[in-house]
Amino acid sequence: MKTDSLGPPCVFSVDVEDWFHILNLPSTPKLAQWDLLPSRVEHNFRHLLEMFQESGIRVTCFFLGWVAQRYPHLVREASALGHEVASHGFAHQLAFQMGQQRFFEDIRTARLVIEDILGSEVLGYRAPGFSVNEQTPWFFDMLEQAGYRYDSSVFPARRRDGGLKGAPSAPYRIGDLIEFPISVRPLFGAGLCFFGGGYFRLFPAWLIKRMARDVLSAGRPVNFYIHPREIDPDHPRLRMDPFRHLQSYVNLRSTEAKILGLVRDFRFVTFADLYHDLVRPEGGSADASIHHHRFANA
Repeated sequence: MKTDSLGPPCVFSVDVEDWFHILNLPSTPKLAQWDLLPSRVEHNFRHLLEMFQESGIRVTCFFLGWVAQRYPHLVREASALGHEVASHGFAHQLAFQMGQQRFFEDIRTARLVIEDILGSEVLGYRAPGFSVNEQTPWFFDMLEQAGYRYDSSVFPARRRDGGLKGAPSAPYRIGDLIEFPISVRPLFGAGLCFFGGGYFRLFPAWLIKRMARDVLSAGRPVNFYIHPREIDPDHPRLRMDPFRHLQSYVNLRSTEAKILGLVRDFRFVTFADLYHDLVRPEGGSADASIHHHRFANA
């Protein structure tokens, strides 16, 4: 049974990148090598689109600019099916390793590439690796200058490639941007994300659903995310240490069934839907809406 339609919704998002885009490894190929590698993103992303179409949900697709430029038909297909197309930057680099100017050029290039393909405005951005942290005080200013309206990069807990411990866990305004943070659930004194990545593949479906309902009951939307490679158990592997190998490749065969179970049980909208609900609320101001109880931090 789907969650009560009067409560907060969930958002399902896809970071549209390929199997060789895993971050921060000695074996991660350089940008100049990407065209020479066997790609799996087209097949995997189209399979995800088929799953979403059969389930009747719309999702937010954070396209890597390089992928959009190489496969513009995927951008158009996703949009034609009613999904939101947003930006994942161009070259898939960690924000805190790029520096302010290179970060700005990367996110602006990605937005322009995708908008040229779409013929319409790109509202949202997500940083590779959720890599906004204390080393990137310019992050949100650069997003505004590059023309974005919302962001979904803040991981409000500690993590390897980013994390802003103590950041709000519900959507909030920062400057003229709306931030939709990654959903975490406090457990044993730490904020864990059960809703994407290795934890999503490691934990059983019943636990993920229980944690999602806890977040929803606190008045926050749940932010689920996936990568196309995670529904492809046979994709090539990068060399990495045993812990990263477990984190990157555990339970790939379970991902598709978990996604289908979620879309049966929860109500989904796009980040664009949430954004428009916040900035153009019916009968109220934008600031009043963002502090509405459905989005209040808890």
